[in-house]
Amino acid sequence: MQKDAAQAMLATGFAPWVQALDITVDAIGDERATLSIPITDEIARMGGIVCGQAQATLADTSMVFACFAALGGPYPVATTNLDTQFMRPGTGTRLRCEAQVVRRGKALLFARADLFAEPENKLIASATATFFQP
Repeated sequence: MQKDAAQAMLATGFAPWVQALDITVDAIGDERATLSIPITDEIARMGGIVCGQAQATLADTSMVFACFAALGGPYPVATTNLDTQFMRPGTGTRLRCEAQVVRRGKALLFARADLFAEPENKLIASATATFFQP
């Protein structure tokens, strides 16, 4: 899947509230995907800290795109488990999420993601997920 096709898929295949995060597909391929979002007032709480819901959504969406890269296209996948560890406040100008599929079985894909706050490039959260592919 090419970066432009992945970006177009965000506009047509995801819920409006996910699209409202203004996600950019920065890179995709080789069972990996890197997506980012701007830190805006709509997703920040007191102190300019990005809310956990936005972080978890970015992680889940990034791992879905890593699944697409592993499967060779935008095939349906369903999140069956999502575990997110928040390590430090997410502040700055953007959040970047680097996701990868770590194992692909017959019906399940296992993925992990790391979220970084830019411009400092600090790790703020990590997530793992399991996806079912019918």
